[in-house]
Amino acid sequence: MRAEIQAAADAIKESLALLRRHLDWDNAVRRLDELNALAEDPNLWNDSARAQQVMRERTQLDTAVNGYRRLEQELRDNAELIEMAELEGDQGILDDAEAAMMELKDRAAKLELESLLSGEADANDCFLEVNAGAGGTEAQDWAEMLMRMYLRWAEQHGYKTEWLEESPGEEAGIKSATVQIKGHNAYGWLKTESGVHRLVRISPFDSQARRQTSFAAVSVTPVIDDRIEVEILDKDLKIDTFRASGAGGQHVNKTDSAIRITHLPTGIVVACQQERSQHKNRAKAFEMLRARIYEMELRKREEKSAALEAQKTDIGWGHQIRSYVLQPYQMVKDLRTAVETSQTQSVLDGDIDLFLQAALAHRIKGQGDDLAEA
Repeated sequence: MRAEIQAAADAIKESLALLRRHLDWDNAVRRLDELNALAEDPNLWNDSARAQQVMRERTQLDTAVNGYRRLEQELRDNAELIEMAELEGDQGILDDAEAAMMELKDRAAKLELESLLSGEADANDCFLEVNAGAGGTEAQDWAEMLMRMYLRWAEQHGYKTEWLEESPGEEAGIKSATVQIKGHNAYGWLKTESGVHRLVRISPFDSQARRQTSFAAVSVTPVIDDRIEVEILDKDLKIDTFRASGAGGQHVNKTDSAIRITHLPTGIVVACQQERSQHKNRAKAFEMLRARIYEMELRKREEKSAALEAQKTDIGWGHQIRSYVLQPYQMVKDLRTAVETSQTQSVLDGDIDLFLQAALAHRIKGQGDDLAEA
C-alpha cells in the first residue's frame, strides 16, 4: 500500500478511535437500543414534548453509531480491495479503491467532528440573518451574495430553508434578510458563522472600476423549543406593523401584516413578513426573539470561560471573522483559524465546509484546553 494511502488509512483509524471514545461506545449502543424500543412504543406520542426529545436524541445517536459502523466496514472493504488489486496488478481497481480511501478519510474526520456537536441547541434548526454594512449599494450587494452562499450550502446538505424577512436595497442587493434553516445540527454547524464578513473586489457599480471593500454581518441563532424557558415581559416590547416589502418572488408576501418587535432591555429587533396573517407573523417573530435572547445568554456563558474569551463571537463591525478577496488576487481566509483557499467561486457557491469544520474544531479545542487547565 502506497505511503499516502497508508497515511489515509491510519488517519481513518485514528478518527474512529476518537469517535468511539467520544461516544462512550458501549453506553451509546445500549442507549440507542433503548431509544429504538421507545420509538416503537405507540404510547410515546401521548406526550409530544417527550416524544420529540426522544426522537432528537435517537437521530443524533443513530447518526453517530451507525456512521461509525459503516466507516469501519468500508475501511476493511477498501483495504482488502487495495491489497487484492496490488496482488493482481490491476491499476484501474487500485486507483478507484485509493480514491475511495481518501474520500473515506474526509467522511471519518467530519463524523468525528459532528459527534462533538453536543451543546444545548446544537442539534436544532437555526435562524440566519444577514445585514449589510455601511457602503450603500456595494455592501447591500455583498449581503445578498452572502445569503446566497448560505442558501446554496443548505441546499447541498439537504437542509430546508424558509424566508422570514427581507429588506431589499434601493438599487441592488439586500439591506437585511432572515431565513430559517431546518435540519439536524443546522445550528451546530453554522453557529461559528456569526460575525463580520469582508469583501474586497472591483466594484461592478463603479464606472471607474475601482477596488472596493464591503462588510456584512451574519447572525446565527438556534430555534428553541418549548422546553427552554425564556422570560419576555410585555412591558419590555415595542411592536410595530408595516407593509411587507421584497424583491418579489414566492418567498415574500406583499401585505400589510408584517411585524417588527423590539426588545427594549437588549435592543434586539426581529421582523417577520413571511405570512399573510398578522397573527402568524407575530408568532414567528416572538419565536425569533426568544431564540435571539437565548443565544445571547449562551454567549454570555461562553464568555465567562477564560479560554473562550479570545475567540468569543462579538457581532460588531470591528469583529471580522473572514475575508473574501476577489481582486487583485483570489483568496478566502478565515481570520480565526488561518484556513484559506483560492477557490473563491466555489466558496461563494456554498462550498464552505472547510471553514465550518475548522472553526468548529478551533472552538472545541479551546473548550478542551480550558478543561485541561481547570
